[in-house]
Amino acid sequence: MVMVSNAEVVLRLLLALFLSGLVGLEREARGQPAGFRTHILVCVGSTLMMLTGLYLSAHYRGVVEIDPTRIAAQVVSGIGFLGAGTIIQFRDSVRGLTTAASLWTAAGIGLAAGCGFYAGAVATTGLVLVVLLVLRSLEHRVVRSKGKVGGPAGPSERR
Repeated sequence: MVMVSNAEVVLRLLLALFLSGLVGLEREARGQPAGFRTHILVCVGSTLMMLTGLYLSAHYRGVVEIDPTRIAAQVVSGIGFLGAGTIIQFRDSVRGLTTAASLWTAAGIGLAAGCGFYAGAVATTGLVLVVLLVLRSLEHRVVRSKGKVGGPAGPSERR
């Protein structure tokens, strides 16, 4: 494993910041509890953790075997706690599931950017934006056409 250059580290962190900022702006525009800054912090933090795993693996190569994906696995597990904090149950509805899912995905985007999987990070960001922006209006139209009461989403999942 080759040590990642300082310029590459900065590039990966900036890419994570930019990509997660796009997702966070959408959540912020919808008035969600986890918006612009939260998504950026989750993504940049997970990028740093992935970079740390890669750094340790390269730095200690030949001395001790370090699996850089172990840190990534803990990011995936740990982000669930942050996401759980965005989910609120109120009367007959649950709010915040989409925001929790977008935080979880932002962590994945950060891990991808951190390990240099740029195509995965960029493509996933594009898909997330399609889901949040385009599919939301489609979902809204389908629910309305079925005559359901309760707004743009059913009672079990409101944003």
